[in-house]
Amino acid sequence: MKKTFLVLPALALFGALPFAFAQAPAAAPAAPAALVDASAPITKVDTGGFLKRHESFLARAKEGPVGLLFLGDSITDNWSKAPHIFDKYYGKYAPANFGIGGDQTQHVIWRITNGELDGIEPRVSVLMIGTNNSAAHSADQIFAADKKIVEMIRAKIPGTKVLLLAIFPRGPRKNNDGTPDVWEKRMEVIRAVNTKLATLDDGKNVRYLDLGAKFLGNDGTIPNIIMPDQLHPNAAGYQLWAEAMQPLLTEMLMK
Repeated sequence: MKKTFLVLPALALFGALPFAFAQAPAAAPAAPAALVDASAPITKVDTGGFLKRHESFLARAKEGPVGLLFLGDSITDNWSKAPHIFDKYYGKYAPANFGIGGDQTQHVIWRITNGELDGIEPRVSVLMIGTNNSAAHSADQIFAADKKIVEMIRAKIPGTKVLLLAIFPRGPRKNNDGTPDVWEKRMEVIRAVNTKLATLDDGKNVRYLDLGAKFLGNDGTIPNIIMPDQLHPNAAGYQLWAEAMQPLLTEMLMK
C-alpha cells in the first residue's frame, strides 16, 4: 500500500505535463511597423546629418537673399555634383539648394515647419519630392503630402511661385541592403502621383512640369549614360534637366 501511495501521484504528475504544455499560449506575432504619416512633420532619424543640413539651410537663409529655391531629396541635392551647370543656369538668381538625400515628404514638411522658409522671398521654388515615399505610401498619400507642401510654401511666402516637378522615373536597381528594388510597383505609384500633381497647376502661382520623358530612351528605359544608378542623374542628366526646365522657369521668374 505504501508503494502504491508513492507511485500514483508521480504518474499523475507526469501525465499532467503534456496537458500543461499544450495549454501554454502561443507567442503573439510581431506587429508590423506603423506606417508614418506622409503629411506630418517628422524629423529623420539618422546619425545627425539631417539636422546638420537643416541648420546649414537656416544659415543660408540668413546670410543673404534667395531668388530661386530648390527643395527636395537627393535628386535635388545632387545638383552639387554638377556645379558648373547649376551656376550657368541659375547662378544669376541667387539660388539656394535645400535638397537632402533620402528625404521623404514628411521630412520636408518638418523642415518647413522648423523655419527653412522663414526670412526668404524667392521668386520661384522648384519642388520635387516623393520618390522615397513610393515604396511604402500610396499615390493618394504622397499626393496629399505634396499638395500640403505646395500650400505651405504659398502660405509662408505668398510672393513665391511654385514650379512643381513630376517625380522623375526610376529603373531597376538594388536597395541599400542589396535586395532588388521593386521599381515597377514604385513606378505605378509614381505615375499615379504625377497624374494627380498635374491638377495643382493653376496657370499662375503653381505650375506643373513633367520632364520624365527626357530621361527615357526610345525603348522606354532609362539610359545609363544619364542615370547610371537608374535613379540619380549624372552631369549629362542635369544638363537635360536644366535645358528642359529653362523655358517655363524663365517665364515664371520674369512675371
